[in-house]
Amino acid sequence: MVTFTFAGDLASDPPEAAALWEAGCRGMQQQGDRIVAWFDDRAPLAVDGVWADADDTDWLERYHRELQPVEIGTLVVAPTHRTVTLRAGQQPLWLDPGTAFGTGHHETTRMALAALDRTPLEGARVLDVGSGSGILAIAADRLGARRALGLDIDAATVPVARENARRNRSRARFAVGTLDPDDPEHACDVLVANLFAELHVRLARDYARAVRPGGTLLLTGILDERAEPVRRALPAAGLRIQGWTEDGAWRLVTAVRP
Repeated sequence: MVTFTFAGDLASDPPEAAALWEAGCRGMQQQGDRIVAWFDDRAPLAVDGVWADADDTDWLERYHRELQPVEIGTLVVAPTHRTVTLRAGQQPLWLDPGTAFGTGHHETTRMALAALDRTPLEGARVLDVGSGSGILAIAADRLGARRALGLDIDAATVPVARENARRNRSRARFAVGTLDPDDPEHACDVLVANLFAELHVRLARDYARAVRPGGTLLLTGILDERAEPVRRALPAAGLRIQGWTEDGAWRLVTAVRP
């Protein structure tokens, strides 16, 4: 096995990571300000980085061994190779690492899952903007949504999300594309998005048009030092902020369309 090391932050779901998965990457891990990816053999890559022979540690086995189930509200997010014991009222969400961001371990994903778990979803239409692995749309379906649709601009993530939905026997659907408030398919009662703060600012008016009156927005992926532009953009788009949740350096804002 060989390693390929490049500058980046896995938490931000860099496009370079998707390119490496497509090239045959077997696993990735954040090490300081760099990402280490494991391959069976060297492969041509359009990413700046350094190849090296791996040491004797079976990093892929270690990665899967250390990936533990995560309990979030009534959900237990777990990789399929784990045995999970559920308490009364809990339900599993099986999710294996793949080409898309979102395993339930990152702060932003945990906050979004917890917010969905607290939000009444029975009979609701849920839209997940930037769906990645599909974890949020699948969770919404498991939590009682009438319909859950995930959108992502990265075509490589959609098959991963669909496979995760199949694995969980979920009705959640996924499509390649961007939010279009004029598309009736994108009209929703609850909109959840785990994106950069700058994207939330850019999309604020589209969010307000896509969410039905009385609907809820759950927006995360917001670093603390970048929260203020979001705090200004949402009311400017006609949305009312209800509160903020924090986990480490990350924030989630809950808002409603009056």
